[in-house]
Amino acid sequence: MEGVIVNFKGSHHTQYGNQMIVQAKGVDSKEKAGKLVGKKVVWSSSAGKEIKGEVRSAHGNKGALRVLFEKGMPGQAVGTKVKIE
Repeated sequence: MEGVIVNFKGSHHTQYGNQMIVQAKGVDSKEKAGKLVGKKVVWSSSAGKEIKGEVRSAHGNKGALRVLFEKGMPGQAVGTKVKIE
């Protein structure tokens, strides 16, 4: 399954560099997003580096996912594709 990194997880004062909001293809409800909790996520850079993560929870009511990645996620990752396994 594929997804797109939409944004960092953050609040008014803090931005979490290793937590991202991912919109998965074909997932449009909180219930469908809940079924993906625990799945592995892999982001690949253009240089071939892979950063792995895990779906932790649903984010909102429209099927977005909160993914906790390893440290080192660059800002350029926003808007790029990830693989959900």
